[in-house]
This record gives sequence, structure tokens and C-alpha cells, in this order.
Amino acid sequence: MGEDMRRQWSLKRVSVRLVDCRNTSEMVDISNSISGRGLTSGETNQHLDIEKKSISKTKLMKKLHRHTQEKPYGCELCGRNFTHSGNLAAYQRIHTGEKPYGCDQCESIFAHLGSLVRHKRVHSGEKPFGCDQCVMTFANLGNLVRHKRVHNGEKPFGCDHCGIYFTQLGNLVRHKRVHSGEKAFGCDQCGITFSNLGNLVRHKRKHTGEKPFSCDQCGKTFTNLGNLVAHKRIHSGEKPYGCDQCEKSFRHSGSLSEHKRKHHT
Repeated sequence: MGEDMRRQWSLKRVSVRLVDCRNTSEMVDISNSISGRGLTSGETNQHLDIEKKSISKTKLMKKLHRHTQEKPYGCELCGRNFTHSGNLAAYQRIHTGEKPYGCDQCESIFAHLGSLVRHKRVHSGEKPFGCDQCVMTFANLGNLVRHKRVHNGEKPFGCDHCGIYFTQLGNLVRHKRVHSGEKAFGCDQCGITFSNLGNLVRHKRKHTGEKPFSCDQCGKTFTNLGNLVAHKRIHSGEKPYGCDQCEKSFRHSGSLSEHKRKHHT
């Protein structure tokens, strides 16, 4: 086998192992032989130890791009750059609207395979992500991360108007509408607008007559969960709203307010 043939084979089948070399000043020139670029340990604090094993040239290039933080694959429509061509291809579906991954149990389709995998857990009931502080389990990692904030008290999303912090970004977005006055959710039957989707959903039940919340003791139905909770106190006798000026207590906060207005003002 000639020298040129041996060199060509070695470039096609090599593997990369990242080795810490903060205390050395070696020059690593593997990228010179492949992409015409040099790489010094002074720039990365690491060097590439090349071994002739069983990894393809494509995998080598991916490791080199990760090592150098190079992003050679750019989107022609918006200019965003990526380390790998596969990431660019997945991202471009945002522009094209392509959704090549379809669920075989319903009609849902997705732009990314990971989204399909997460969706399928709706059908299977699988919840592989468990909390290490309680018994709660979740279908996706994001929900577990948000749940853990209940235990650790973390509130990473802060309002830049008033300084209130929230455990979830969605709660911050809804809160900011208090400051902006934005009411982005409008009823298509009467035109009333709301600052959050939940209020719109509850409002629409006035038009449809839907009462999805039913009492398991008497069968009475309600348009929203809060009314059902308040109703159940009739059966339980619970009166959680106590007056701080006398010994009276009430089932509803409104009843307590009315009592104070009449007897303590």
C-alpha cells in the first residue's frame, strides 16, 4: 500500500478523544490535514489525541466543530448558524412548515423526532422522569425540571417592572399583562377580551352551557372548578374563612367580606 493510500485510509477511519492539557503547549494539527485549519491548546486548553479506530470522518468533523465551537452550517433564510448539518436541517422546518414525523395512533404530526417520542407518551402513559424528592413522575424532562422548583423554591423568572419572581416562564408572561393591560384572548361570540387563555375558556362556558365539574356526592355540576370546591363545603361543613375580629367563620371569602362590612366597619 502506497503512502498516499495509507494517509487516505487513516483520514477516513479515525477517532477523537479530548484530553485535558492545560499544562502543555502542544500544537495540534489534525484539522490542517482535513479542513486546512490549525488548532492550538492556547485557544482551547485541550488537544486532540487521534487513534486509528472505527469512527467515520463525518463523526470526526462533528467532534472538531464542537471542540472549536465552529458553526459552518448557516440557514439561508435567517442566517442562524449550526455546528452540525443535521441541526440545520431540523431547524429549517420552522421556515418550511415541514412535519415529517407522524403519530401512528392519532393524526398528530411533528417537525422533530423528539417531539413525536414525547407525544407518544400521551398514548402509552409512560412517565420515565421521576422526582427524587417525592413520588411524582412525568412524561417529559421539562415538566420534571419545573416540578422540582416546588421543592427547592427556585423562581428564575423575574418581572422587570415590579420584581415579582415566578417558577415558570408562562406565569411571568401572564403576569406582565397586568402591567401592559394587554388582553390577547378574545371571545368570538361576544367580543369580551381576557389577559389569559384560562379566563377565556371559563367565559365561553356561559355561551355553551358546558358544566364539566360535577359533585361526586349530589351530582350538581358547575362551569368552573372553584365553584365546585366551594359547593363541596356544604357537604363537608368546612368553613375556612374566619373573621379576625370575632369567632364567625364562613364557607366563602365573599361571605366573610360581607360580614366584616356589616358588623365591623
